Amino acid sequence: MRVNAIPRDMSVRAGDDGHLAEWLAARRLVVGAESSFLDPVSGAPFIPRALYGNYLEQSARVALVTLAARGWSVELHRRMVHRAVPTRHGLVLRTADGEEHEVDYAVLATGAGRPADPYGLAGCTGFVRDPYPAAERLAAIRRDDDLAVIGSGLTAVDVTLALAARGHTGRIRLHSRQAVLPAVRQRPARFTPRHVTAARFRAMAASGGSLALADLIVMIGAELAAAGENLDAVRTEIDAARREEPTHRLRRQLGAVNAPGGPLRILQQIMPDVGPDVWPLLPERDKDRLLATHHRAFMSLCCPMPPASAVALLGLLESGQLELIGGLERIERIEWTEGADGADGAEPGDGGFVASSAHGRHRAAVVVNAVNGRLGGATDLTAPMLTSLVDAGLAEPHPRGGFRLERATSRLTVDGRPSRRLFALGDLAMGSVFFTFGIQSLVDRAVDIVTSIQSDILDSGSAVHSARRAFRPAACDVLQPI
Repeated sequence: MRVNAIPRDMSVRAGDDGHLAEWLAARRLVVGAESSFLDPVSGAPFIPRALYGNYLEQSARVALVTLAARGWSVELHRRMVHRAVPTRHGLVLRTADGEEHEVDYAVLATGAGRPADPYGLAGCTGFVRDPYPAAERLAAIRRDDDLAVIGSGLTAVDVTLALAARGHTGRIRLHSRQAVLPAVRQRPARFTPRHVTAARFRAMAASGGSLALADLIVMIGAELAAAGENLDAVRTEIDAARREEPTHRLRRQLGAVNAPGGPLRILQQIMPDVGPDVWPLLPERDKDRLLATHHRAFMSLCCPMPPASAVALLGLLESGQLELIGGLERIERIEWTEGADGADGAEPGDGGFVASSAHGRHRAAVVVNAVNGRLGGATDLTAPMLTSLVDAGLAEPHPRGGFRLERATSRLTVDGRPSRRLFALGDLAMGSVFFTFGIQSLVDRAVDIVTSIQSDILDSGSAVHSARRAFRPAACDVLQPI
């Protein structure tokens, strides 16, 4: 499995887009030759997921060593935080086994939630609730099993290609409500935005401004015009996500990967960069309209797949082994008996599942859940701690998920008042920021958090900070929810 963005968009070091590329080059010097990561269609590099995980782990280790060399005391506690309690000078984090840790600031970075189970299949034999890590979770699936995959986004693509790589011969059906596949990532553009920039939107937010969706569309139109593109082509592409036959759309976008122009390559560059800054500026009615009408098209364009993945997917679709089915209504676990109304030629005594949609009923031996993990909410491990924050008046749930935040700092807010000491990063910010996916957004939000903490320390002049600086080196506690 490959990541779906090129190295310059995957750097974990703020302000250094070349960090991952440099790490890869250094790795080649140490381990020797390795297979090419270049996409055979676009020529752009897309590295394996496992290799990117190594990069993140090594970067974290280097950061910890660097902090220690600068006099920081970094402690890693593998304990589940059960409760957060406010004190006069900070917070006390209590673990499930009774440990207490007093801190000045806490960053809630609990990671992705467990994937949602929209059809209540948890516990059923043959249901794979979470497909990651794919090598482990998909290993028990027999090669000739007919499968139902819930979803049609990037996770569904990962599942399909992982099964194909293992030599799967059974039918694979992607069941979803709208049957929209991820867009195909176009060849990276060499383009410097002038109208739609993060700096512009941050300045707008700092002055207390807002931005109507109609005005944003005008800005995007100006940006596209400056690049020689047309806004009408974007409208057509958004509409195509709902109306165009999926295989035709996939083939069309693949054919445009190396075209000299096209608005997709411009949008795929600017959307991840400015999205987190634009979203909080939009009026609530415009957000509701976007989510109600264009959410799936929006996610398709924001989170495209590499061209090589699209080629493999298209081959499976054209061969008939893979099928994309929309209008999903329900999936049920079934034990067939004599006289039962079968599906796909199921015989009495057969078990499995039946997916029902506007296009009929389809049987599957195995169901793999590829629903977006963001929709699953908090995990069982983090729920007690998050509930304690709400009960203590330290956090306010957002109706779209996660907690309410102050966009510029990622500080938790209650009744519009930001906390000095509590921050959230990742899916706990989804309601306020929406763009919690992608390393670019995470790195930018981490910079906001660190800058806010530094400013608060410098501005507060509190006795607690002065005392701690006088008696011991600065400390950084990292408590994990596992």
